Amino acid sequence: MTPAHIRLRFDDGLRFFLAARHRGSGAASLSHDGTSTLGHVVQSLGVPLTEVGELTVRGPGDAAARRVSPSYRPRDEEVADVAAAARPQPVPAPTPPRFVLDVHLGALARRLRLVGLDTAYGNDSSDDALLAQANAERRVLLTQDRGLLLRRALWLGAYVRGARPDDQLLDVLDRFAPALEPWTRCMACNGTLAPVAKAEIAALLRPGTRRTYETFMRCRSCSRLFWRGAHSDRLESLVTTAQEAAREAARAGPEQAAVSDGPGGTDTRAGPRLEP
Repeated sequence: MTPAHIRLRFDDGLRFFLAARHRGSGAASLSHDGTSTLGHVVQSLGVPLTEVGELTVRGPGDAAARRVSPSYRPRDEEVADVAAAARPQPVPAPTPPRFVLDVHLGALARRLRLVGLDTAYGNDSSDDALLAQANAERRVLLTQDRGLLLRRALWLGAYVRGARPDDQLLDVLDRFAPALEPWTRCMACNGTLAPVAKAEIAALLRPGTRRTYETFMRCRSCSRLFWRGAHSDRLESLVTTAQEAAREAARAGPEQAAVSDGPGGTDTRAGPRLEP
């Protein structure tokens, strides 16, 4: 096929992924062999398609830009505009979205579980295992590894922005606006929590804990016990901030988000004692 020269212009939110020589302008001009798709060209510049929203192109003789898919083959002298993924981003079923995180995001995994989101995480998962789990279980792969998001086999993924786990949590909530059910998942294993009578587990408690606390939850998967301990104030503050962020995202896309204080919309404050 005839070689084509094209120019790409990227949203500000995508400049981070570009090489330094393109980052300032957010634009790049290049030639390709005429067989490459627009999606391939975008990814060749370091921008994962998971981070891309609408793609539009306009040729020299076109009256207006037209929307195209990543499989479109750009023609000579066309200009392509590359938008960032919408926020909140619609996600195919299941709803709310389920996540799987790479090995470097353990602190974020615990926070996502704290607010009730189904979050798979292992500290020894290989890249291939993460891809297989994301695809088999239809989980959104969350990572800060750009190379992982560039893998063609990935069902759905997202680059997590922020260095601090609290900021990373807010970024995920802003992007996906998931429904939250705080205090319903085990921060250690992702299992669901259920109330348990104190008398049933009294023998497992230390004397000080037995004297001080009355309300307990137990993980249905790993049997770990949770109660409002020394870290409860910090965890409740984190949950409150997350709920406010989810509500803000819901206002941007109300069909995508819902927030409750716990199962059935009730306030279940018997929170985990684990440090996030």
